[in-house]
Amino acid sequence: MKKVKIPEATIIRLSVYSRFLSQADERGINTISSGEIAEGVGVSPAQVRKDLAYFGEFGTRGVGYNVKDLQRYITKILGLNRGWSIVIVGAGNLGTAFSRYGGFRKRGFRVVAIFDIDPSKVGNSLNGVCIYHLKQLPEIVKKEKVNIGVIAVPAKSAQEVADNLIGAGIRAILNFAPTSINVDREVELRNVDLSVNLEILTFNLSNYKR
Repeated sequence: MKKVKIPEATIIRLSVYSRFLSQADERGINTISSGEIAEGVGVSPAQVRKDLAYFGEFGTRGVGYNVKDLQRYITKILGLNRGWSIVIVGAGNLGTAFSRYGGFRKRGFRVVAIFDIDPSKVGNSLNGVCIYHLKQLPEIVKKEKVNIGVIAVPAKSAQEVADNLIGAGIRAILNFAPTSINVDREVELRNVDLSVNLEILTFNLSNYKR
């Protein structure tokens, strides 16, 4: 049976739905409609139903969705029903900010180690996480069963860091360096360039907002 390819935009929206449902659950809401989800996250009810339909049938017609059940289903779909270990390469401002964000732990992501090559940083801790020298990467990745690597270094060092992460056995990389890096096809790579996102905003402001 051919596996249906899920649009990336759908996965992004599922993540947004998941956060919205968590907030609804915290407010004591037990049942919710596609219209209420849509209004809460800024899409159409039809889009909510279409996104969920990729993964099966949820809810009851005329009644809606059980908030806890739907949240649990989406959590499983996103792979968040298990923990994920993360390492950060780069103990500068960006790496510090990333390690400080408490929302990752709530979603099942645990920063287990930070790496740098600066002797003044190695051996210290950052927000409770030990900073190791980059040469210790393979050892820590194996010991902590690391799943994801985060690149938070200057552009000129990003490719070398990516190669080190892949060489250590990591197959998923989140790249914050403002440059393109090359990885093998089996490696999942996400590039987060803040300037690109700002430029999308300025484009939309310049061309569509009056």
